[in-house]
Order: sequence, then C-alpha cells, then structure tokens
Amino acid sequence: MAHGPEDDPHKFRRRGVLFVLSSPSGAGKSTIARKLLEAEPTLGMSVSATTRPMRPGEVDGKDYHFVDLERFRDMVSDHEFLEWAHVFGHRYGTPRAPVDAMLHSGQDVLFDIDWQGAQQLFQIAGGDVVRVFILPPSMEELHRRLTSRATDAPEVIDARMARAAAEVSHWDGYDYVLVNDNVDRCFECVRTILAAERLKRSRQTGLIGFIRGLMTAT
Repeated sequence: MAHGPEDDPHKFRRRGVLFVLSSPSGAGKSTIARKLLEAEPTLGMSVSATTRPMRPGEVDGKDYHFVDLERFRDMVSDHEFLEWAHVFGHRYGTPRAPVDAMLHSGQDVLFDIDWQGAQQLFQIAGGDVVRVFILPPSMEELHRRLTSRATDAPEVIDARMARAAAEVSHWDGYDYVLVNDNVDRCFECVRTILAAERLKRSRQTGLIGFIRGLMTAT
C-alpha cells in the first residue's frame, strides 16, 4: 500500500508534485484519476477550461470550465494558461491561478491532459512535473472499450482510434509508462509512483534543516 505525506512523522516541508496522467481515450485514465483522488486527500484536481459543449451529466467548474471561443482566446492572450491545445476540434487549457492556489495550500495537483499539454507543462515547471502515460493492452481492446461505452458515433470512434495511434507514438516523452490490463493493479502502480515522487530528496525542502540539526547535535 502506498502512503501519502500525512504519514510522515517528521512533517518535512516539500515542494508540490504536478502529477500528469495521459492516455488515449478509452485506456482507463479517467477511472484511475478518480480512484487516485478518492485515495489521496492531499491531491487536488486541475480542472481544464474547454470550448467544447457540455455533455449530459457534466458540471461546469467540476468536470471542466466551459467557455466560449472568444473567452478562451482572451485567456490565452492574458497568459492565464499553464498549457493549452487543440483536441478533436476544440480547445482545452489548464488555468494557472487554481493550480498556484492548490500548491500554495500544500496540495499536489493531478492533471488529466494529453502529450501536448504534458510537454508544455514540463517546459514551464520542469522538475516539479511527473508524467505517467497509460497504454491499453492492445488496440483491439481499446476499440472494444470505446465501442462498449456507446457514447460516440462510429466515425468519432474511428477518429479516436487514429488519434490514439498518434498519442502512443509520444510514449517516450513520459517518466513512467504503464499498461492498463487490470485497472486495480494499474491504479496501485500509479499510486506507488506518486508516493515515491513525493519522497524524492530534491522535493524535501525541509530535509536540509533537519540534517543541519543532526550535525549540530553531534
């Protein structure tokens, strides 16, 4: 079982983790992200802004910030995004202010973004970014999952499959690559990665003072 920073008896201060999950549509990323948020109380979700229409059951401000194209362009011009990209004919972007607020409050931040967004975020935040790419066990299984959801027309599924092949080609831009052939096992791997990255020496800013205290006491 992976453990979070609340289990650390020394309460070291540390820099927050910007934790990126990416995958082709249908590979299980959203399910794993939901399970991770439920299991990790100090992990906050970055909610993207998008120009695509709201789908049934979605909530503005929870699933996405739904904005029109003019507002999105204004946000780009005002440098309000950490990253943004065109995906399936619509624009998606990560608002900067909520992420900064979560980090300031001591939360790590989870990002559900594609390879373009992961690349842009890494260029901005560098060592604070951890990138995890989730693969389907096969393209046939991916097609089966997309079809079984019964939410997209056949031509949309074909477009998603074509995009999936392109997305998989960017696997080497990630720090970790996992195959989701079992969602519970894949989730535990993702949670273990998060726990290990939280414990990296480079993020333990409070460790320096602790070590100086040890050395002074000897």
